[in-house]
Amino acid sequence: MRLEALSPLTARAANVHQGYAAEGVKMVVLSKEYGYVVLTGAASFIMITHLAINVGKARKKFKVEYPNMYSTDPENGHTFNCIQRAHQNALETYPSFLFFLAISGVYHPCAATGLGVSWIIGRLLYAYGYYTGDPKKRSRGALGSLALLGLAGTTLYSAFQHLGWVSEH
Repeated sequence: MRLEALSPLTARAANVHQGYAAEGVKMVVLSKEYGYVVLTGAASFIMITHLAINVGKARKKFKVEYPNMYSTDPENGHTFNCIQRAHQNALETYPSFLFFLAISGVYHPCAATGLGVSWIIGRLLYAYGYYTGDPKKRSRGALGSLALLGLAGTTLYSAFQHLGWVSEH
């Protein structure tokens, strides 16, 4: 590829040598649709913040002081603990979600966005099911787990595409 065919930023990123891009360098250009992936990531932050606010409200309602993560109150502690666990569980999967969303979105922005939105909805269903105080009702959020598996699979497929092991079309 001739240097003139590359934008200045792309040329610097491509490890240019004597006017030509280095052999074997693979350039990835983000599509316009990647903006939906970014918006999905931002929406996930809003969801995580919403769950954190709910824990803060529950701390006041059930009188659970910091730094205690859980309540030992035999009467109302169980309900607080369910609210806390719903948020904590979302945080436990959040780094994986963001990684899979960002990487799979490079090659498959629409699929990544759909799966990402499904994960967010699933996490909310999980949390509000858990908030009832009956941990079995958290299974309402199974959609979130399926969406995360879908994102993981899409990320893996994207890696195969990037390595040229499968067709990009």
